Amino acid sequence: MGINGLTIGTESGDDGTLALAGKGYTAADILEQCWKLDEAGIEYYFVYMTGLAGKGRGYWNAVNSAELFSWLNPYFILVDSLTLFPDTELYRMEQEGQFTPAGEKERLEELQVFIRNLQIRTHLFADSSSNFYPVTAYLPKERDSVASELQHIINTVREEEMAQCRRNLKSL
Repeated sequence: MGINGLTIGTESGDDGTLALAGKGYTAADILEQCWKLDEAGIEYYFVYMTGLAGKGRGYWNAVNSAELFSWLNPYFILVDSLTLFPDTELYRMEQEGQFTPAGEKERLEELQVFIRNLQIRTHLFADSSSNFYPVTAYLPKERDSVASELQHIINTVREEEMAQCRRNLKSL
């Protein structure tokens, strides 16, 4: 059919986060379908989303996602950060007290954990407007330097300054 590459909006490899986001599939489904793409020789790219698991769950979302992604062969991984917009289900859940978004520093910490736990060779692009601090890296070669950059931002930029940037986003 002439398809030689697919971008897959996995957003996560953690079953609880996938269910929260209403993705309609599990980590095992991602694994099975991507193995089929590998067999067919079709390149694929993942989208991972920090903050999607909500406050206090980013660490496990990152660990479980990195573990799953490490079983696979994404040519690159795009990283976005959850931004809640009106008329979305998670926005409604937040308004009703059923979902608490992760703070900006927690999202950067989640990205650090994700990067540290990925055990594959891939390009990582966390440089969209939804990311407070844009980074790109070729992993594993640049793992330590990117993790150090992120730690510097976590240590030196106030949460409120980061949150103000998110509030000012009008589109992605």
